[in-house]
Amino acid sequence: MTVASTAEYLKDLWPDELSDVRFEVAVLPSALVGTAGLDRWRVMRTERRIILYRLPIERMSRLHRYDDLHRRMMIESCVFRAVAELLGKDPWDLAPERFRHL
Repeated sequence: MTVASTAEYLKDLWPDELSDVRFEVAVLPSALVGTAGLDRWRVMRTERRIILYRLPIERMSRLHRYDDLHRRMMIESCVFRAVAELLGKDPWDLAPERFRHL
């Protein structure tokens, strides 16, 4: 649910760039791609797909507090970083108003 709601939020902010992008959730990557451990997501630009890997996100993320809010924030940050990778942007540039405090 968190992946879907975050993806919809970003699609609303970037409709031209993300309208045809598919977001998927898989349990694990089918193969080890990098040497630094398990990937948390995979971006396929030509296919317009982003796959987020549930177990690496859930089990390998270091949270300072293990509660629903912090788990949700970790998932949201992975979606933001995957979309930023797809668009060639910094994750903080995707929704700058969201993080601006008055």
